[in-house]
Amino acid sequence: MTWTAPPITRTDEPYVADERALLEGFLDRHRATLLHKCAGLTGRQLAQASAPPSTLTLLGLVRHLADVERTWFRRRVRGEAVPSLYSHPDGRPGAAFDLADPAGAEADLAALAAEQQACRDAVAGVSLDDTFVHERLQQSMSLRWVYLHMIEEYARHNGHADVIREAVDGVTGE
Repeated sequence: MTWTAPPITRTDEPYVADERALLEGFLDRHRATLLHKCAGLTGRQLAQASAPPSTLTLLGLVRHLADVERTWFRRRVRGEAVPSLYSHPDGRPGAAFDLADPAGAEADLAALAAEQQACRDAVAGVSLDDTFVHERLQQSMSLRWVYLHMIEEYARHNGHADVIREAVDGVTGE
């Protein structure tokens, strides 16, 4: 039997809530939307590029967003010394896409789900006003900014996921 990405039940973000609940709700909706775009596809389909020579694939997006979550919430906000999940041995960027392997799709989706939960847990008690200094930019940033950035990051990549999914098997829609 061939593994396929499991179905996802998405819940709506709250329509009336405090700022924190709204930010968490919108981010969780976007997190679930990416997984929804992967649902029902095999590892091979998840790793299928829709516009070669681009290496942009659904599986690559899953892997990329796991690293992005880890970087912003755990490394930067919480200061955890956790390594990247996906990296080239020579340190060049793009490993999440370049090294995506259909045989590892199930593990990669599980890694994203685990990272999303680890990030929720990491910032659960952190104030939206808490700040950190971005290591490259030497700019102070707040957790509030990180939530907004992550919503934007997922929204952009969910747009990519729409196009990729349609190219893979013709499925469209939210």
